[in-house]
Amino acid sequence: MTPAILAHGTDSPTVRLPSSAKGRILSEDAPRVLAMASTTYASSSGPAIRAEGLVKVFGEHRALDGVDLEVPRGQVLGLLGPNGAGKTTAVRVLTTLLDADGGTATVAGIDVAKEPDRVRSVIGLTGQYAAVDEYLTGFENLEMVGQLFQMPRKQARARATELLERFDLVDAADRPSKTYSGGMRRRLDIAASLIAGPQVLFLDEPTTGLDPRSRLAMWEFIEDLVTDGTTILLTTQYLDEADRLADTIAVIDRGRVIARGTADELKAQVGGERLVFTVADAADLDRLAESLAPLGVDAPVLDRATRRLTLPVQGGAPVLRDALDRVVGMDVVDAGLRRPDLDDVFLTLTGHAAEDDQPGDAADSEEVSP
Repeated sequence: MTPAILAHGTDSPTVRLPSSAKGRILSEDAPRVLAMASTTYASSSGPAIRAEGLVKVFGEHRALDGVDLEVPRGQVLGLLGPNGAGKTTAVRVLTTLLDADGGTATVAGIDVAKEPDRVRSVIGLTGQYAAVDEYLTGFENLEMVGQLFQMPRKQARARATELLERFDLVDAADRPSKTYSGGMRRRLDIAASLIAGPQVLFLDEPTTGLDPRSRLAMWEFIEDLVTDGTTILLTTQYLDEADRLADTIAVIDRGRVIARGTADELKAQVGGERLVFTVADAADLDRLAESLAPLGVDAPVLDRATRRLTLPVQGGAPVLRDALDRVVGMDVVDAGLRRPDLDDVFLTLTGHAAEDDQPGDAADSEEVSP
């Protein structure tokens, strides 16, 4: 959803709010403060998002360590990495919720540090947790955000109705959002971030915790937004999600961008076929690697967290048969030969799987139902 606003106690222009919202804070995520829609317009030239050398330090931890990003207008950048890699910190800096300790950034041609209010007027943001008012109905949530953007009430109501239809929430429009499932709250949150038709949309792990059906539906919503011309920065730890949605992928690990390119370009860096063996006990990985290494065209990659060995090979099915002969007597629970995917890219670049958690960046993901 768009960042939170206070119903009372601000200097913002008077807005007619639903009666159930008056006198209360409209979101528990207080740091996410939204400026009113501006009458100034962002630059129409250059990339939609540009970051150069972004640094953010928390104590002794460098959450961002010289991050460079660029997103052309109308495209999707997938920021790919595990929890703790720096994805959410990057989003918070680019959306003005955190000040960078170094580097520069512009969104829609506007300097994030110098003109944060203007940046907020041209962006939408959906965080990892749905920021909707649970006491308001779905319709009231969207109408309220529209009026806080200084839309005439009639226009705000029309826009709310349009978005409820688009996100398949019409049947629940008059129910308090606290009665919604997690997936419905997530859809309402994204709908709210689109009320003012933002030029740039930040989606911070929008499908985390969704069941497969809801996840697929969310992908289709995102693809529709891109078709309509919206620029999107999407953070994700799901490799298949980045593969499907992103025009360009930036792989981030421990606060640094370690690779960038299209999904095909990144896969080409890895190249060839892969033997993938999983053992019951991680202690057997070294013995497995010693047995299979002669078959490889490069050194095997061992991921002890998943008890998995990945070995670049050539030769197809005969190589797999040879490998199986070599591991007779070992407790192998899974074995196969496959073409490289983004899992292989991440594992090759970082030495660990994309799902491995790292400290210091992202909150625990919520469980979300459809």
